[in-house]
Amino acid sequence: MGSRPHSPPPLTTILLERIEREGPLSFAAFMEACLYHPEHGYYTRRVTPRPGSDYFTSPDVGPLFGQLLARQFSEMWELLGRPVPFDLIECGAGRGRLAGQLLAAAARALAPEFLAALQVTLVEISPSQRMAADAALEGFGEKVKVGAELPDRGMVGCIFSNELLDALPVHRVVQRGAALREIYVSARGGALVEVEGEPSSPALADYFHRYGIPLADGQLAEVGLAALGWLARAAATLERGFLITIDYGHRAQELYAPGRRRGTLLAYRQHRAHEDWLAAPGEQDLTAHVNFTALQAKGRELGLEMLGFIPQTSFLLALARASGFADLEGAGKSEREKLSARLALRQLIHPGGMGETFKVLLQGRGVNHPRLSGLQPL
Repeated sequence: MGSRPHSPPPLTTILLERIEREGPLSFAAFMEACLYHPEHGYYTRRVTPRPGSDYFTSPDVGPLFGQLLARQFSEMWELLGRPVPFDLIECGAGRGRLAGQLLAAAARALAPEFLAALQVTLVEISPSQRMAADAALEGFGEKVKVGAELPDRGMVGCIFSNELLDALPVHRVVQRGAALREIYVSARGGALVEVEGEPSSPALADYFHRYGIPLADGQLAEVGLAALGWLARAAATLERGFLITIDYGHRAQELYAPGRRRGTLLAYRQHRAHEDWLAAPGEQDLTAHVNFTALQAKGRELGLEMLGFIPQTSFLLALARASGFADLEGAGKSEREKLSARLALRQLIHPGGMGETFKVLLQGRGVNHPRLSGLQPL
């Protein structure tokens, strides 16, 4: 007997029907459906990927990442005059793993007054992930709130994200001579295919005038309009305090250099990266590198002060040094715990891995050029 042909993912059928009704989709619309479709999106479907099955984040290394971030947040609270409450909002919080590390560190090693002032809000679009976060952090009671959107009120504290912006939808474009063309997702013979067309919005060309550099003929690139929209919402929420963005990406000059002729978009499945991003919609992760030049420039337009932009290596090492490496070698730690912490730090700061791949952007509003430990020279 011959093998039964594999049926396409449910989202493929939905997208083909949508294209038949509406015409070709911008890649941003396709990516948004693949990642955030209410029923079949990669991040939103009821049966979510096992944590770490397709990707590996800094909190997965162990609690050290959260411990060091907690120290920076505690210092921010001091610099803001010890406000009560001190609002800490994590965007793209997933199952609450990083938030749990932060709260545990605050309860164990930081000033009791900071823990008392701390009010943590997790923002997560996936209902199943929100439920998991609620369950994981229920021991912290009213100190933790979980929701789908940023609060619309002004807050004093810090908004932060870790590997969120790389998963926001991007448009894809290609330079053809003097003309910028957009790449759409269409249908042919019952399959999803790429086609080129006129840009769907003048914002795409304007993006390169404002936040990019000229593309070479034939060069492919991504345009992160959704990331700028997210920054605008975060800036509107932040009355006074800090915004930390941790993600992989580059300044525009490097991101759009001629050597990156194919752009940075990748699909991830079972820890393997590939470029077949039309395959298995909703069943694989899609990511693109962040344009940090755009975030810095847009932040200035929104009234945010640029505080620093450094590799994760420098940020974490500076925080560890400021505390006398207490999270690695502190009193009361067993030799096993010390070894585990040292190995975790090595993985988080490794130049060939997370340490240089991930960048940390710090912006602020009404903070008056503060001295932040994580930004101090090594």
